[in-house]
Amino acid sequence: MIDAERVKAAVVELLLAIGEDPNREQLLATPQKVADAYAGFFKGIDMDPLLALTDTFEAEHTDAVILKDIELVSICEHHLLPFTGVAHIAYLPSDRVIGLGRLPKLVEILAARPQLQENLTAQIADALEAGLKTEGVLVVIEARHHCVASRGARQPEVSTVTMATRGCYAEPVRRAEIMGLISK
Repeated sequence: MIDAERVKAAVVELLLAIGEDPNREQLLATPQKVADAYAGFFKGIDMDPLLALTDTFEAEHTDAVILKDIELVSICEHHLLPFTGVAHIAYLPSDRVIGLGRLPKLVEILAARPQLQENLTAQIADALEAGLKTEGVLVVIEARHHCVASRGARQPEVSTVTMATRGCYAEPVRRAEIMGLISK
């Protein structure tokens, strides 16, 4: 749970540290606004991602299940700046499938923490493998990082692509088949 009072005090201190006046009219509401934003950005910290995977059904379908273009917003744990993009998820069910709406919920829970994109990708794959006992999982995230766009390298159009595979999708031929479907 976010401690809003501590966040507000930290924002006041940050404003002072950069030479701003936190009592300036335009900045008076900033500490509360940042505390409210952080409550949303980091709401996944205390949530168990496997709870998003409890709505399962007996699998009659035994081929790949793919959900593409799941929008995500996360905060880079190195710079506390956002990265935004999409996740593509494929899994091969064993005996259970999940309601499709649960996959974006899983992404949302795991993205709502200070994150590195590489770790987020792996965490989604691990949760699906553990929660659904899948035969295979493939997760691809494509994102733009505001830390790359607005500082350092200053490359606003650069996208980062990460991938995590588990089970049968770690095999190159099976992975290529699913990547072909995702890229359509």
